[in-house]
Amino acid sequence: MTTPAPVHGDADEGFGPVVDVFRDNFTARGDVGAAVALYVRGRKVVDLYGGLADPRSGRRWAADTPAVVFSCTKGILAVCAYLLVQQGRLDLDAPVTRYWPEFGQHGKDVIPVRWLLTHQAGLPALDRPLTRADVVAWTPVIEAIEAQPPLWPPGTAHSYHAMTYGWLVGEVIRRVTGQLPGAFFRAALADPLGLRTWIGLPDAERAAVAWMLAPPAGALPALDPVAERGLTMNGAYAFPADDEGLVSFNDPVIQAAGIPGAGAVSTAEGLARLYAAAVSDVDGSGRLLTAASVDDATTPRVWGQQRYGPPDEGQRWGTGFLLDSPPARPLLGARSFGHDGAGGHVAFGDDAHEVGFAYVVNQMGGVADERGDRLVAAVRRCLAGRPA
Repeated sequence: MTTPAPVHGDADEGFGPVVDVFRDNFTARGDVGAAVALYVRGRKVVDLYGGLADPRSGRRWAADTPAVVFSCTKGILAVCAYLLVQQGRLDLDAPVTRYWPEFGQHGKDVIPVRWLLTHQAGLPALDRPLTRADVVAWTPVIEAIEAQPPLWPPGTAHSYHAMTYGWLVGEVIRRVTGQLPGAFFRAALADPLGLRTWIGLPDAERAAVAWMLAPPAGALPALDPVAERGLTMNGAYAFPADDEGLVSFNDPVIQAAGIPGAGAVSTAEGLARLYAAAVSDVDGSGRLLTAASVDDATTPRVWGQQRYGPPDEGQRWGTGFLLDSPPARPLLGARSFGHDGAGGHVAFGDDAHEVGFAYVVNQMGGVADERGDRLVAAVRRCLAGRPA
């Protein structure tokens, strides 16, 4: 069915609850612009969008509007890593130095690739001062990582590697493939699948991107100094926004650089289609990830209180992915794997249900943001009422 303004798009019969929650996010939960997409068994059954992509100009959110999806980028890199595993080019349990010899300084030679994806490497923040120019140039960050001693004995604790995850995993991808992770993702996955998803935004797409709005005052928890350094790359930029309320990742230079742990730009449909293709056949693509890969990806690796950062919120992490973590972040079940993104984005796949889902927003939320969780709960209800 087609929904009335301010919500546009389509939803198959039986998915009305998703439409209702999506609309309610605008009327009761502060959405300004947003989109949600859902694939089931390789077929798109929900594709909704609404509101303003840019409140400054009044530009409406369109069917093809992309937005900066922040840490949903990490899930994209994890899919790329598993693709390389399946091709026999990457061993997650091999030392990082097999692929990146210079990484092994200061005892880091004991770190396997998997710990880069499970936030156990002890490298959530770097000591070396970095500028914004350094951060967008790639090599200065890689050299800083190589020279950085771990902040704890690797493998003995975990802390969310908010930004460094991208360069850690991305440099392994670059060493294996000879391509920066955004270029590898584009060639291996995004172009073949027709995704409006980029890690490194092309100039031609810049005018279409949604303008990100900072979280309301007081919506975010206070951070300890290590977590703060990690998020801002030692003050190279403010995160999420500067003192004037400008979200740093609105910067065209940052969007073009494709900060590899948080800088992807995507439509909801692009992320949902990626995860759908990971777990089912989409338009003849074949399933991208094997059952064995999903087995490995959905094995819980770390949970509980992290070394630095906010209090434990009950989240469980697999290898590169957020897992089903009720009540903090309930997805569909034990076979769900994906990632959320700062401000409210969430995207995941589930091969038990053959689902790919994504919700993308431009009004960033904070603590107790229920928008994405309510949409996932609506999907769960709809799937429970469908024939097997």
